[in-house]
Amino acid sequence: MKNFFKNSVTLSLCLILVLGGLSAAFSQEENLLGQYPTIAEYEEATGREIASFGEAPALAKLVEEGKLPPVEERLPDEPAVVEPVEEIGEYGGTWRRAAVSPTDTMIHVRLGYEPLVRWARDGKTIIPNLCTSWKIEEDGKVYTFHLRKGVKWSDGEPFTADDIMFWYEDVLLDEDLTPSFPAWLAPKGEPVKVEKVDDYTVKFIFASPYSLFLEYLAGPDTGPHIFNYPKHYLKQFHPEYTRDEELTALTKEAGFDFWYQLFGDKAAPYTNPDLPTLRPWVLHSDPTAVRIVAERNPYYWKVDPQGNQLPYIDKIAFDMVQDTQMITMKAVQGELDMQGRNLSFSDYTLLMENRDKGGYRVFLWDDGKTGSAVFFNQTYNEDEYTASLLRDAQFRKALSLAINRDEVNQLIYLGQAPPAYDMFPFESLQNDPEIRSLYEYNVDEANRLLDELGLTEKDRDGFRLRPDGKPIQLTILVNLGYAIHPDVMELVANYWNKVGIKTVLDAVARELWWPRIQASDYQIAGYTAEFNKNCFDLTYATISIVPSSTSTYWCPLWGLWYQSGGKGGEKPVGDALELISIFDQIKVTIDPEERDKLTEEMLRIWAKNLWVAPTAGSYNVPVVVKNNFRNVPENATLAYPFSSPG
Repeated sequence: MKNFFKNSVTLSLCLILVLGGLSAAFSQEENLLGQYPTIAEYEEATGREIASFGEAPALAKLVEEGKLPPVEERLPDEPAVVEPVEEIGEYGGTWRRAAVSPTDTMIHVRLGYEPLVRWARDGKTIIPNLCTSWKIEEDGKVYTFHLRKGVKWSDGEPFTADDIMFWYEDVLLDEDLTPSFPAWLAPKGEPVKVEKVDDYTVKFIFASPYSLFLEYLAGPDTGPHIFNYPKHYLKQFHPEYTRDEELTALTKEAGFDFWYQLFGDKAAPYTNPDLPTLRPWVLHSDPTAVRIVAERNPYYWKVDPQGNQLPYIDKIAFDMVQDTQMITMKAVQGELDMQGRNLSFSDYTLLMENRDKGGYRVFLWDDGKTGSAVFFNQTYNEDEYTASLLRDAQFRKALSLAINRDEVNQLIYLGQAPPAYDMFPFESLQNDPEIRSLYEYNVDEANRLLDELGLTEKDRDGFRLRPDGKPIQLTILVNLGYAIHPDVMELVANYWNKVGIKTVLDAVARELWWPRIQASDYQIAGYTAEFNKNCFDLTYATISIVPSSTSTYWCPLWGLWYQSGGKGGEKPVGDALELISIFDQIKVTIDPEERDKLTEEMLRIWAKNLWVAPTAGSYNVPVVVKNNFRNVPENATLAYPFSSPG
């Protein structure tokens, strides 16, 4: 793998977190990857033998009662072997967490990270997961994966190549379910072809070389979703396998108008407790419950170095709360066993002060992002004059120079955040005087640039006026689900007010954030760019850099255009369109050095246009860990691209 692409912080929390005491010390240093593809490879690498298998007492009881097959029959032919971070753990217990909605549990991604290939614990290497090996042929055009034989879904049915083919043929190629073929599976606009070689071998065939395919397979929003479609269960909701009259009846009974709505509902891993899964814990609660519970998967296909079937923990219980502040209070009161999600650095002091009372430790993990950033929406169209200002690079530069980033660092990040230019994964960009100057604090230059734009007329309060005589007013959209960003944006608004640009915040609840973003219904978004120098995975970082998604906050409609293959949104212009061209070239560039050059060029264009103005290069998030909850590394990342803590 290439230098900076895998130059990320340690990913160490695996699916073997422990409650209670520990025994049989085991060193993480023996395998920094954290997982061996098979028992045979583990034994060859360590010289140790796994001669038998163990299981949770609750499952052993079910075996005795004849309700479950023996563990040897539930495990695959070759289980993956996971090394604990600290020591071999004990079975049992409930992992207590909190969330603001069923989807916020992230049980299907962060806590159930089981793609075909996955990021290893070192955060740099991609390793086999649901496959045991792969082969790349024809200069990066053909990827052949050998699936792990004998893996079973959580209901005991076999997982085979037919499940992947169902996802490809009956979900991706069905226009009712997938109106636009996913861009990540269509480099240069040519959709992938997937072929079944045999029951445990599949081929992905591309029309051109595809250098980022493995990274996409390992990423949170792409590869893991292949395994949301167990054919044996979902085919009953698909017209290819079920008679029209029967499917119509099922659709109406569930309260839907169309079969594809019913199918989507049944394929939702975070709301359908009947959906079989390959993840370590299986959803068992109704999504409307005040406490959502996931229980261990009796057919989970990984073991520890002593042959104990994972996971160790019996259940994960998510208390549904109204807002993130309630999650912080539950942490302070010692009611969370291990959680970083929805905790804010702004609560760090409070969390530290209550450690002894709550019986927990507080770790600081890199969030894998920049500090809070300003996103100037290039596809805002509601007011023509304001839109013209947002699209003016000189106006954006003036507002960037008006931000006192040192003060933001001291007041919000307690002086711990690195400067904004530190976010880049290339030293050449970090040290570029021109790029550094874009993030300096220079009020005089900010005022000069605004005057040069002709914004010299002011009202009695000192606010600059539009040609129609009204004050220029900007509105920053902020998400109340993330306390730190509204705090930073309040400071930013004050800085901009001081240079005569009247600025207010529009604070919305989490459930209103995405509809506003995807509709491009805002002028400026206050959030964070999805990368920093320690966490730079192009398959995910591009949502902040390239107009590639409706989550590209500086141009969601341009992102929709790319995401939909030109069927929706608006076509990008100028340097933004050039970014897309470079990114598409990166996808098909196999040579690492050439790919690095293209990426550096892309980031330089992005930086100089200042569509995004970060306040800091990165920031940490607090992770609360109860004192009796072990196998959690003190230094790690909570980065979403790596599906941490999964």
